Amino acid sequence: MLAGIGADGQLNYLYPQYQVEPVNRVQGVNRVTGKEGTNEIDKTKETECQTCKARRYVDGSDEGNVSFKAPGYISPEASGAVVRSHEQEHVANAESEGSTPGKELISASVSLKVAVCPECGKSYVAGGTTTTTMKYSSNPYDQGRKTIEGSFLKGKNVDLVA
Repeated sequence: MLAGIGADGQLNYLYPQYQVEPVNRVQGVNRVTGKEGTNEIDKTKETECQTCKARRYVDGSDEGNVSFKAPGYISPEASGAVVRSHEQEHVANAESEGSTPGKELISASVSLKVAVCPECGKSYVAGGTTTTTMKYSSNPYDQGRKTIEGSFLKGKNVDLVA
């Protein structure tokens, strides 16, 4: 109900007020049998989505000690937690590899892909990618070669604009 105050200071209603009565629930008549109150199974009950039921996850990396090397089922509701856990296994492998002599883990990042089931409309985590950057120790012979080559190239470039 909208109301305003007129110039005379009185409350003016912009829309009329109507008394509203509650509606009684009406028992429907079945179209097929013509009988009231059938005991049929409700057609609107949720059924299991066949696309989600058939979805399988498999790891595509060359690491042998992570989950989902063989295709496995994950429910759409649990897909986020399970895929994050799986990608964390890859991060843990990179951390252990980075602690070996001659290697250093610079960064590790995980990205998750989210999708929507075309049949039931549920969103789920479709997969993930772990990206790592390693720094390997430099070879002392390569360092010496770079120093010698650098000494030959010093002074070869002259900036004539001054």
